[in-house]
Amino acid sequence: MSAIKKILILEDEQLNAERLQRLLLKIRPGIMVLAVLPSVKKAVEWLEDNAPPDLVMMDIRLADGESFEIFNLAEVSCPVIFTTAYDEYALKAFKYNSIDYLLKPVEERELEAAVLKLEQAIRPAVQQQLRIEELLDQIRPREYRKRFLLAYRDAYQKINVEDIAYFYSHLTITHAQLTDGRQVVVPQTLETLEQELDPGNFFRVNRQYILHVNAIEKVHNFFNGKLKLEVKHSNDPDIIVSRTKASQFKSWLGY
Repeated sequence: MSAIKKILILEDEQLNAERLQRLLLKIRPGIMVLAVLPSVKKAVEWLEDNAPPDLVMMDIRLADGESFEIFNLAEVSCPVIFTTAYDEYALKAFKYNSIDYLLKPVEERELEAAVLKLEQAIRPAVQQQLRIEELLDQIRPREYRKRFLLAYRDAYQKINVEDIAYFYSHLTITHAQLTDGRQVVVPQTLETLEQELDPGNFFRVNRQYILHVNAIEKVHNFFNGKLKLEVKHSNDPDIIVSRTKASQFKSWLGY
């Protein structure tokens, strides 16, 4: 898959612009031509008002001057392929962000080679950036949910996560048991909450319950390697930790 998706064309001759668009779409059918601009002035305005494209196809002689002027008037942070009918500009072109320099009329084979050259230059940089982002994700402290804002009559109530003893699901509705004895309904499923809550404080003991560590009063051995829990603010005598989760649960509690 091509890393080049969005292309800006700077060309003041309509026939050349149309030919270039046809060739680009032929060699890379998935690309999008963002605009075709005929002058330095319009190019500068466009670059100031829009996000950078992946590539600029830039004719050197535009309607109001040489396209080299654009680099002095606007930031051009993307690669450039220059096109021109005059080869005396070649050396000057490579002083800028040029990936290649094509003489008009642009041939399909030469355009294909220039685009491929750019893609091969981009790909390692993209892969390196992805690896850096993955590493940052691993070392960056994760933000967990700290509160809920829940509809209450004709207003809203704020519930802090530290004020919740546990969550439980009943008939597909998720409830939060608060430490002050109240119960509230939350819109999230237990599956979603399991991802949003700090695993240092909350543990999903079974399909029905997610418990806060401070709500657990006693842990009893149960048959077949299961555990049975006594939980604050709960009258449920059968909060069971399955055999498969028992070891992980005890480690979570510091066993």
